[in-house]
Amino acid sequence: MRLVVCAVFCLILGGRAMGARDHTWEFREGRWMAIATPNPTTAPVVPDPVLDQAEQLLSQHDFPTAKKILIEWVKIHVNKKTPQRDRAIFLLSDVFYQGDDRIKAFFYCDELMDEYPESKLFGPALQKQFDIADAYLSGYKDRFLFMRILDEGGEAVQMMWRIQQRSPGSPLAEKAMLRTADYYFSDRDYDLAEDTYNTYSHNYPGSPEVPRVRLRAAFASLAQFRGVKFDATNLIDARVQLMEIQRRYPDLAMEENVQTVLDQIDSAFCKKLLDVGEFYERTEEPRGAVYEYRFLAQAYPNSPEAAEARRHLAHMPAVALADAPPPAASGYAPATEPSADMQTR
Repeated sequence: MRLVVCAVFCLILGGRAMGARDHTWEFREGRWMAIATPNPTTAPVVPDPVLDQAEQLLSQHDFPTAKKILIEWVKIHVNKKTPQRDRAIFLLSDVFYQGDDRIKAFFYCDELMDEYPESKLFGPALQKQFDIADAYLSGYKDRFLFMRILDEGGEAVQMMWRIQQRSPGSPLAEKAMLRTADYYFSDRDYDLAEDTYNTYSHNYPGSPEVPRVRLRAAFASLAQFRGVKFDATNLIDARVQLMEIQRRYPDLAMEENVQTVLDQIDSAFCKKLLDVGEFYERTEEPRGAVYEYRFLAQAYPNSPEAAEARRHLAHMPAVALADAPPPAASGYAPATEPSADMQTR
């Protein structure tokens, strides 16, 4: 499922919450700033010994007893305008969290934010949702037949998108997007990882994470290249991105040994060009073969593949050799002279 589908899904689910915050966040002058927006006044806190008791029980991890007390309290206080009902719902989310039913805990937080957007517990509930999703993305599994075998990574991705729709532009939304991209990358879902990293760079251009994010996006693009027999678009895209990283973030490029990766990409691209030329030659398309061989020899003159291309050209028919040479390929040429290691490959 593509990133766009995920985003649309979250827009539908989170739409009601877009105006539910008591502030929004903007990235200004290198830091996040809260921008106040009008909200209904939060009702004054009314002491409630039952909820206090439930909270005390939860602090002692006695969630079964706390659950009985809280469910009875909610049954009695069915009116949604009852003071501290938001607190009761939040405590119920704690009950299910401690009881290892984290999906239900997540949706109790959803209920709190849907019904009480002005609640002071809105922020803590959103943070709890992030913590639940992050644990799933980090490998936490639900129980099935007393065994932890249910992987909820897919559900956790949807949770992260819901969080972003709850608080667009906030530090937590930024963190949720980056965590999602990192999950896709570690799960080898490289096309989605690249899309999400690029979206992050576009949405948060001032973030200090952008250099690392752009590097990850380049590696995700490179990881989608399947070999010289397949389409080289991802290889070319990765090369362009890595050269831009070298230009804009030289320290990061040196630390991550980007030049070595570029040499490997150039080597793969040489093999790709030689393979295409040999394909044309096998299929009796000498003019296409000559074009590819000449392009290879011109763009990467010092590569072993260029030497092989020149050997092929020596046996090409005169009618094919009479064609005009390919245009200058300086944009494809290596950023530096090929390393000794590359020339010996």
